[in-house]
Amino acid sequence: MEAPRLAHTMSSPTSPCEEVIKNLSLEAIQLCDRDGNKSQDSGIAEMEELPVPHNIKISNITCDSFKICWDMDAKSKDRITHYFIDLNKKENKNSNKFKHKDVPTKLVAKAVPLPMTVRGHWFLSPRTEYTVAVQTASKQVDGDYVVSEWSEIIEFCTADYSKVHLTQLLEKAEVIAGRMLKLSVFYRNQHKEYFDYIREHHGNAMQPSVKDNSGSHGSPISGKLEGIFFSCNTEFNTGKPPQDSPYGRYRFEIAAEKLFNPNTNLYFGDFYCMYTAYHYVILVIAPVGSPGDEFCKQRLPQLNIKDNKFLTCNEEDGVMVYHHAQDVILEVIYTDPVDLSLGTVAEITGHQLMSLSTANAKKDPSCKTCNISVGR
Repeated sequence: MEAPRLAHTMSSPTSPCEEVIKNLSLEAIQLCDRDGNKSQDSGIAEMEELPVPHNIKISNITCDSFKICWDMDAKSKDRITHYFIDLNKKENKNSNKFKHKDVPTKLVAKAVPLPMTVRGHWFLSPRTEYTVAVQTASKQVDGDYVVSEWSEIIEFCTADYSKVHLTQLLEKAEVIAGRMLKLSVFYRNQHKEYFDYIREHHGNAMQPSVKDNSGSHGSPISGKLEGIFFSCNTEFNTGKPPQDSPYGRYRFEIAAEKLFNPNTNLYFGDFYCMYTAYHYVILVIAPVGSPGDEFCKQRLPQLNIKDNKFLTCNEEDGVMVYHHAQDVILEVIYTDPVDLSLGTVAEITGHQLMSLSTANAKKDPSCKTCNISVGR
């Protein structure tokens, strides 16, 4: 059965399908599995003379690509015309229940000098564990293949978004940020027990904690950056923080200049939604030279604190003036401890709207507003 070919769909990086294997012709065909079982009419036969790949090495791993190379015996090496690459998410390597048995799942690349780059955002996701195995193959004049046995199975994990990818997210977020509104305080809502615990066990200072896995799957701050979450959005009609919150009925408020000033740096961390009409932007405020600042410098796009689309700090007539974007919900992470004595804690009068919680929230991978053309 003639296999469908995808090479003609990959002529431009702006097309829906980017290159899967850089500078290579790619085919989607039906192959035998790693146990050697072949589907009917697959047009593939085994031939022991073809060398089996071994000592596989994975390198140059990004969120949606990697380089692969291996060693081979010299015998019949000149007969190799193609490489078959079996790539699977690690958690699904023994399960194919969501795929029809005859749906092509393997990659076929023309034999080229190694290492070669495997690239493709529709099957590679960031921060995801994969398994990979390789066969060598020889295409016959009738279109059939003879193949070697499968190599050993190698495991690897794709990387987080790079600064390049985050800059793409940043540009998308800027489009919908909206006009800027004034703010005067940052605030953090929690339950009364949280603030009691801070006073009793941490000397009155809120401590940074590791960010959860909410937002984009490829975000380099999830599970790694330590900080304290604050909000800064205001109600349009009052200019003050809203009285409702999903995180608790007690609110710590602190004057904006105590956290955000010319001695701090501002970074863009993420842009996402949770199957809703409104979108979230994560910003990081880090005191200059702090561990959090050094972490962000290596991984996140830095914003000009006086001129950006989300959160600004400017001096006017000797007074610091602050503005925030109206049309996105800002989540601000401050990377150093914050003493409760710098602000006030009081009970809010509104409701606890749990539906607005972003704790470990999953990003909508189908949203065209807040996704970029790399692995989700």
